[in-house]
Amino acid sequence: MSIETTTGVSVELPATPAHALEPTPQQIETAAPGVAVQPRTERTGASQPCGRDDTLARAILWTVSRALPPGSGLTASLDGGSAPGSPGSVVDPGGSVSQLAAASRAHVRVHGPAALARMLPPTENAFADAYLRGDVDIDGDIALAIAAARGIDARRLTPDDIRRVARWSLELRRARRDNPAAVLARPAARLRGPRHSRARDLAAIRFHYDVGEDFYRLWLDRRLTYSCAYFERDDDPVRDLDDAQAAKLDLVCRKLDLRPGQRLLDIGCGWGSLLLHAAERYKVNAVGVTLSERQADEANRRAALMGLDHRVRAEVRDYRDLAPLGEFDAVASIGMFEHVGAAMLPAYFRAVYDALPPGGRFLNHGIASAARGAGAAPSRDGWRGGLRRATFTERYVFPDGELVPVERAIAVARDATGFEVLDVQSLRPHYALTLRAWVQRLESAWAEAVDAAGEEVARTWRLYMAGARVSFERGEIDVAQLLLAKPLGDHEPAPRPLRPWW
Repeated sequence: MSIETTTGVSVELPATPAHALEPTPQQIETAAPGVAVQPRTERTGASQPCGRDDTLARAILWTVSRALPPGSGLTASLDGGSAPGSPGSVVDPGGSVSQLAAASRAHVRVHGPAALARMLPPTENAFADAYLRGDVDIDGDIALAIAAARGIDARRLTPDDIRRVARWSLELRRARRDNPAAVLARPAARLRGPRHSRARDLAAIRFHYDVGEDFYRLWLDRRLTYSCAYFERDDDPVRDLDDAQAAKLDLVCRKLDLRPGQRLLDIGCGWGSLLLHAAERYKVNAVGVTLSERQADEANRRAALMGLDHRVRAEVRDYRDLAPLGEFDAVASIGMFEHVGAAMLPAYFRAVYDALPPGGRFLNHGIASAARGAGAAPSRDGWRGGLRRATFTERYVFPDGELVPVERAIAVARDATGFEVLDVQSLRPHYALTLRAWVQRLESAWAEAVDAAGEEVARTWRLYMAGARVSFERGEIDVAQLLLAKPLGDHEPAPRPLRPWW
């Protein structure tokens, strides 16, 4: 059965006699330690005694659920083990669709009192770690679950509720201190050396991107474009992902006004999608740089397969070491800007400026903080903005990732470097759609993803991408294309048509 809270949140309860419904806080307070309650059936089908730990865990879960936003569509339950199946489906601990879960759009299953104890106190990091370990499963719409969890407000609870949850949590943690958390096979990133030094940047990039092309192929588009797509409509981003990524690549090429025979540099070239598109469609000679050897190898392999290896080359090189490559007619940086860091922005823009001839264009496409003003502080909190601690995204996904406001990037590019600003375009809604498509494709290929990279990696990317989608939808972060040009000289701007040419 389930109990409906005042906020519309249902919490699943064990099968109990009619006189033994979900314990009230008063019953919890007066219950003697070790009092047995009605046994519940675990996923394996075996009956397990439900003692005080179980009762405490259910009371904590029930009380905390009342702090969720009204009508959130999220339900939660305590069970004894993870259920099989795709994470996009809604299942109960027995593996069948339950009435409770089927009535919700997202359902969180906490796998026993020990699992809940390891999540206490219930911080964002604690929940993320629990999900990666398998202490928690999220069935159904994971983005909805994240949005609801971010909307938890303790003001929806009474002061007595808060005091009781604190006492119950302390008791449960003490009772379960002999059940430590499992060690993750892929631990959090631990980078050494000065932040954004060459060696540390190399380690950070490889931590994220070198999990294997077989994993990324399962949910990226056919070109392996790992950045925001450019959609024409929003009704079915999974179906339209290939076309939307091609449209984004073409938008970049048109903004740069590429012509046959020109030299294009792609900083942070990934697996070469822009290099190959520009060489094939616009007949340019394209060079890509990345800090991931696996990405460079894959880009060169694909260029050879397409017969474009005479026009396309990718290599491992830091953006601070561009001088040996010579001059380029145009430069693009797609999805690499987030790794630069606020302190390194002058060096970044200067490196590009020096690689261009007078009149050359630079398109910088990157995620940005939504904080207002050029003086706003950078964000390192996992693509949400405002905190100063290492959160889930920085620990497990993008170590040393740092978002700066668009205004700050423009100020450094123009005032500190000398670029002329030709155009600024926000693609925020497009990234939300892109992430929606990626998560759905990952969930649809879940078994293959686990085989390719391991369950922890698959869980990490599902949680990260769904959380990022929520942040884009809420306007907490942005993504923007800056089109810049190097002036012809002092008081002599770069030439351009009166209207946009793309």
